[in-house]
Amino acid sequence: MEWTRLLVSGANASVVVFVVSSTLAVGLRLTVGQILTPLRNGRLVAASLLASFVLSPLLAIALASVLGLDEPLRVGLLLCGVAAGAPFVLKLAELARGHIPFSVGLVVVLMVVTVGYVPFVLPMLLAGVRVDSGAIARSLILLMLIPLAFGLGVRARYGGIAARLAPVVSAVSSISMICVVALTTAGHFQSVLGVLGTYAILAAVVFTGVCVGFGWVLGGPSVDTRTVLALGTAQRNTAAALVVASQNFRDPNVIVMITVVMIIAFAMLVPLSWFFARPKARTIGVRATAGR
Repeated sequence: MEWTRLLVSGANASVVVFVVSSTLAVGLRLTVGQILTPLRNGRLVAASLLASFVLSPLLAIALASVLGLDEPLRVGLLLCGVAAGAPFVLKLAELARGHIPFSVGLVVVLMVVTVGYVPFVLPMLLAGVRVDSGAIARSLILLMLIPLAFGLGVRARYGGIAARLAPVVSAVSSISMICVVALTTAGHFQSVLGVLGTYAILAAVVFTGVCVGFGWVLGGPSVDTRTVLALGTAQRNTAAALVVASQNFRDPNVIVMITVVMIIAFAMLVPLSWFFARPKARTIGVRATAGR
């Protein structure tokens, strides 16, 4: 029992490190100009917001209802549905040879909107569930927006230092992500075993796959931007979802469901990124776009 508490505490600490290091790494690598330039395309920005903050939550709600997920699993899936702007999208876009400037602007916009959107919409979507909106907003601002702003400031004023720090912070982010998955699984081992007998894994697979479709359809005429939006919509901000879950919900299955979505998304989107990068796949994408 003592080991379980230690593992859960370690998982919660890893979440904080993961969130802070991920957003700090984004800031250290970018300039404000890089973020703003792709956002001049109003139609693409609107499509991105529609995919991540309207269609994805609706999909999570629909899947939870159709598959009959238990309440904690439903909450975990919904938290993934409303939280967008994962820094890992930048890596996926790079692997897919997508439009990197757009991926940068997309991540930052979705991240900032998530901070204001989640505290506002979550109490409405979770009827009967008490959520501390103020605490959610404070935690996301403290753990996401402040590190992002700090990183941008260092990048703007001390470019050399930022260039040296960015790989180190990115490595910390990757290691802490592994710790989150490992410690959460170990700390909630019995709950994870229980999830294997539900439709949680199926829900995560369908959710990720359909979100890819949302992004691809709404990503505009360019294959490069469609690729980025497909990956950016499907890769949910599980770090932010874990922060909200750990501070507002006591049932461990909420965090377990988020972890399942994290693992499934990683397993599906990394190979998909490699597929998108193949010349043949990109040729097919161009033909499909031309036929629209």
